[in-house]
Amino acid sequence: MRCHMSFRAWLRPFAALTLALLLAAPVAADTGFKLDPRYTDADGDLVADTPTDPKQWVDPPTLIFAYTPVEDPAVYAKVWQGFLEHMAKVTGKKVQFFPVQSNAAQLEAMRAGRLHVAGFNTGANPIAVACAGFVPFAMMASKQNEFGYEMAIITYPGSGITKPEDLRGKTIAFSSETSNSGYKAPVALLKSQYGMQVGQDYQATFSGKHDNSVLGVVNKDYQAAAVANSVMKRMMARGVAKPEQVVTIYTSQTFPTTGYGYVYNLKPELAAKVKEAFFSFPWDGSALQQEFKSTEPPQEKFIPITFKDNWAVIRDIDAATGVTYQCK
Repeated sequence: MRCHMSFRAWLRPFAALTLALLLAAPVAADTGFKLDPRYTDADGDLVADTPTDPKQWVDPPTLIFAYTPVEDPAVYAKVWQGFLEHMAKVTGKKVQFFPVQSNAAQLEAMRAGRLHVAGFNTGANPIAVACAGFVPFAMMASKQNEFGYEMAIITYPGSGITKPEDLRGKTIAFSSETSNSGYKAPVALLKSQYGMQVGQDYQATFSGKHDNSVLGVVNKDYQAAAVANSVMKRMMARGVAKPEQVVTIYTSQTFPTTGYGYVYNLKPELAAKVKEAFFSFPWDGSALQQEFKSTEPPQEKFIPITFKDNWAVIRDIDAATGVTYQCK
């Protein structure tokens, strides 16, 4: 039987704490973050425990992998092919790329048992952990262990928008409500730093993906957009957009980037092999290196992370903006 999942994220009144203070907090309070009742967390690491009953483990003949749908999935099927071949050798399993079209589809696929290994975007990590049993363990970084990206609010030359205050009365394109840089962070920042409330001082429209937002600004379909600057830089490196077509009016602090992991009930021995595949992947000369070298810092390897520590600031943003999730 197929298990269907739906989820909703909605904004409640903003907390009085300014985002500047919020982002300065060294440790997240984790107040309000809870796993779906179907999962347990006996060790307190904020992610679902592996089932104690081996009968509940999954050991599929083919591992299904999906990369966060920030851009055209067809582009990334080729980018990830070499890595998936490496994972197949390490795990002894067939590995298939699943070209998801939305965050909702990716979340539903993992919760329903159709997705085993994935890279979820920054903002979707909390709901993937809470509602889909996602266990993130890796993130891309430079050879010097530098990682992260910034949220950028962009417009086009001649739009009349030169600073965040000019967004009052305008419409901003966001990617999706589960995206950190594509919705949650800019909404929080505009509220805390400029006193602007979404739906009151400016309107929101949703493009579905970061590349759609960038191209919408480039083609002057959107007055402004909030995007992950790492996505925009990769698009410019490929010639999909040109630097002179975009004006950045705001850049945030650095956030953690896409988190990679597996579903909680993957057979432990197989889960260990999946982790081995990430950390043993030879980046030099790979399609992954070619695609992600244009980011700043360049992404050149996978490093270990924990959801509890590395996603503390994202959970705090969710808490400060009143974001909650309903898992069904």
